[in-house]
Amino acid sequence: MNNLSRRELLAAFLGLPVAIAGCQRQDTIALPPGKLVGASAGIGHRLRDGLQITVPEDRWEETGIAIIGGGMAGLSAARRLLQAGYDDFVILELEPKPGGTSRSGSSKIVPYPWGAHYLPAPPKENRALVELLQELNVFEGTDDRGDPVVAEQFLCRDPQERVFYKGRWYEGLYLRAGASDDDLQQLARFESEIDRWVGWRDGDGRRAFALPMATGSDDAEVTALDHVTMAEWLDVHRFTSPRLRWLIDYACRDDYGLRSHQTSAWAGLFYFASRIREPGEDSRPFMTWPEGNGRIVEHLHKPVAKRTRLGAAVAEVIPTAADGETGVEVIAVNHDGSTANGFRAQRAIFAAPHFLAPYLIRTYREERAQHTAEFEYGAWAVANLTLKDRPIARGFAPAWDNVLYDSPSLGYVSATHQRGLDYGPTVLTYYYPLCGGDARADRERLLNLGRDEWAEVALADLERAHPDIREQAERVDVMRWGHAMIRPRPGFVWGAARRKAAEPYRGIHFAHSDLSGVALFEEAFYRGIHAAEDVLMALGRDVETKL
Repeated sequence: MNNLSRRELLAAFLGLPVAIAGCQRQDTIALPPGKLVGASAGIGHRLRDGLQITVPEDRWEETGIAIIGGGMAGLSAARRLLQAGYDDFVILELEPKPGGTSRSGSSKIVPYPWGAHYLPAPPKENRALVELLQELNVFEGTDDRGDPVVAEQFLCRDPQERVFYKGRWYEGLYLRAGASDDDLQQLARFESEIDRWVGWRDGDGRRAFALPMATGSDDAEVTALDHVTMAEWLDVHRFTSPRLRWLIDYACRDDYGLRSHQTSAWAGLFYFASRIREPGEDSRPFMTWPEGNGRIVEHLHKPVAKRTRLGAAVAEVIPTAADGETGVEVIAVNHDGSTANGFRAQRAIFAAPHFLAPYLIRTYREERAQHTAEFEYGAWAVANLTLKDRPIARGFAPAWDNVLYDSPSLGYVSATHQRGLDYGPTVLTYYYPLCGGDARADRERLLNLGRDEWAEVALADLERAHPDIREQAERVDVMRWGHAMIRPRPGFVWGAARRKAAEPYRGIHFAHSDLSGVALFEEAFYRGIHAAEDVLMALGRDVETKL
C-alpha cells in the first residue's frame, strides 16, 4: 500500500472528494518531520510465530507473582498487591514505557496522549476508583448523595466539544444547525429511551448498565440486547434521523472502533446509559489532563517502577507442578531476542490482551484456546501534530474535542485546552479507527502505511477544517495500534467465550479490559484488582476485597 499515489491514498482513507480537493492544491507543502512511535509489533510477531528461547540457568529469578503486561490492568493489579502488603512480584512489559493504550508523550509545549484521554467521574459505589482518584487529589468534597465532586481544574474545560460541518464549526456533537422538528423529536425520544434504561433495575436492584460492567445486571431483558446490532435496535425503534444515527455511529467508532451496524446493541446503549447517574441527569462529568490518562499511568507506575522490567517481551508462560505445588515459569526476551531472562513464580497475572494467551501460554491452545477466536480487536492510527500556532477556523470557538462530521476519523483533542492556553503553539492528537468488517484486513491496512502516509492522511483530513494546518505543523508523530481495543460485536459481551477467558488456568489469572468486552479504564482497573485479589487468596492470604 506504500506504493499508492497521494490521490489513491486519500481516496482509500478519506474518500474521493477529499482526494480530489487535496490534489487540486498547487502549493502542497512538504510533510513536516516526525517519527513512527511504538507499539512494538516486530518482536511480538516473532513470538507469535514461535521464536524459540533458551534461558541460561544463571538468568533465572524467583518471584512470588509475575505480572505479564504493564498496561492499566497490570499496573492496577500491582497496586492492589502493594495495598495488601505483598511486594514479591515483577511486572514484565513489552514496551519501553508502561501504560499500554493509556501511555502519553511529551513536547516542549505540553504533554499529550497516545490513546485514552479522559475518565468519567465515578459514583461513590466504585470505592476502589474513588480511592485512587483521591490519591491524585482530584476531588474537593462530596455532594448530597455522597458522590465525589471533582475539582474544577480537573474537569474538562469548556467548551468541551464541537463538530465541523460544511465549512463551519458548531457547538456540541449533535448537529443542531439545520435540524428539522422530526430530527429534534427523535433526539428527545432517544434520550427518553436512555433515561428508561438508566432508571431500570433488576430484581436484585442492579442497573442495566454500570461501570464496571460486572456490577451491572445479567437479566435476560438486558442480555438480549447483545443479540442484535445497534443499527438493528435503532431500526426497531424507528430512529431514522440521519443526525441521530450519525451521533450513535460516532459513539460506536469512538469507544469500540466499530460502526453501529457492527456493534452490539448492548454496547451501544452502554455507551450512553452507563455514565448517567439518574434519569434526567447529564452524563457524569469528564476528568482530563493534557497527557490524558497518562497522568494516571504515571501515578500507578511510580510505586512499582523498581519492580517493572520495561522492554521485556514475554515469550513463553509455562504452568508447572512439583510436589503438589503449582507454579508458573515465565520467559522474557529483549526487543531483538538476543537476551533472555526467566522468572519462576508461584502464580502469574496475565494482563496482556487475551488473544496472546494461546501464543504464549504452553498447553493453553490445546486445552482451552477455542474461545480466543471470538476476541476481535480494532486497529487505530493516532497522530500527534505539533503546531507553531493555531490554525484558521470558522464558526464556534476551539474546544477540547473537535470532530469532523463527514470524516471516517474521530477528529482530534487539544492537549493545551485543559491548561487554558488558547493562543500560540499547541499539540493536536488525531484519532483514526479502522472500522472495516475484517479485523485482520484492518490491521494490514494500518501497518502497511508508514509515518509519512499516516501523517498525510491526518493533514489532508484536518485541512478541510483548518486550511493552513500544513503551514502551522512543525512535526507529526504517528502511533499504530494493531490491537487497540476489544470489539463488542453482537453475541460477544454476554457470550460464553468472554466468560471462559476470565477463568484462571493452572496458576495463571487473567486481567485485561477485553475480559469485560469494552475497552475502558474502569474495566482495566477492575480486572487488575480482581485478578490480584484472586491470586492473593489462592496463595492463602486473607484479603478484604476492594470491589
